[in-house]
Amino acid sequence: MLRTRCEITDTEVPGGRGAANVRVSAGAGPLDQPYHGVVQGPTDDTWLGLVEGVLPVAAAYEWAIRPDCGAVVLFSGTARDHSPGREGVEVLEYEAYDEQVVPRLSAIASDARIRWSTVRRIALIHRTGVVPVGESAVIAVVSAPHRDEAFAAARFCIDALKATVPIWKHEEWSGGASWGLEPQHITEVDRLGEATA
Repeated sequence: MLRTRCEITDTEVPGGRGAANVRVSAGAGPLDQPYHGVVQGPTDDTWLGLVEGVLPVAAAYEWAIRPDCGAVVLFSGTARDHSPGREGVEVLEYEAYDEQVVPRLSAIASDARIRWSTVRRIALIHRTGVVPVGESAVIAVVSAPHRDEAFAAARFCIDALKATVPIWKHEEWSGGASWGLEPQHITEVDRLGEATA
């Protein structure tokens, strides 16, 4: 299994507070997939990525703050020690169809901006590999001038990510091991419908 390390440094960017530059380096072997380990510094007002290793939760929050935004919503999906019918979950591991993740995250961010035109910054970053209980597996961060739009867009982003991005979870618990609770049918972002807006 390839391990990567995320190194985060703060820098200033025009029009905003300190943004994070993120360097991802392999712990062993080359990064041989085009999107695996990709957590690049944000471009414009979007920060997307897929990485093994600790997610840049605080850096993403700080980056999302803008002087014209009165709301930043950060959703962090953390690994928990149970799921329905599975007490004592000890190991969670995520795998992804690497080449599809960043393009689908980009489609989600674009759709959110169409639905909520006042949204300013969006960060969507998911982790792969083993995620210890209590650590973040995914973050969705949205900033907007007002809380209603920020909350709605952040909710849309995390729900759309779960429905459209090919990432799978493997759980090991005292009674066994399994990839998720049931098969996940991947949906295209443009087919999510108005129910998620």
